Amino acid sequence: MKTWLVSRCLLGEPCRYDGKAKGNDRVRDLLKGKVRVVGICPECDGGLPTPRTPSEIQGGDGADVLRGAARVVSVDGEDRTEAFVRGARMAVETARREGAEAALLKAKSPSCGIGHIYDGGFSGTLREGDGVAAAALRAAGLTIHSETDCPGEI
Repeated sequence: MKTWLVSRCLLGEPCRYDGKAKGNDRVRDLLKGKVRVVGICPECDGGLPTPRTPSEIQGGDGADVLRGAARVVSVDGEDRTEAFVRGARMAVETARREGAEAALLKAKSPSCGIGHIYDGGFSGTLREGDGVAAAALRAAGLTIHSETDCPGEI
């Protein structure tokens, strides 16, 4: 059986910045019995509390954060880059340890967003790019999906 990493908020765990979950029945139904699910939350695993003020990537995307060329900052100005990078590295370590070949991650998140993330100005505007953990998992060779682009069949 294949192993996939899945954002814990999509599995119903209240670990998002606002202390809520984004449980997704479609995701759970799609995965049930087809893959071994390993839940991850790079933000919590990186040491951030729940709830927490929102964060966005400033000066680039997740790949830029991993290269040290961009920062992750909270809406109140706290630099959270170290926690995001630590959580991304832990996600890659989990993928390797568990033999995961793919990940299903929360769309638009500064950690897990795939293809589109918020622009860093806390305006609700999206721009192209991956979140920090998504970029790290992609670089590690995993196939990554969000709940909005998940394949119909696994």
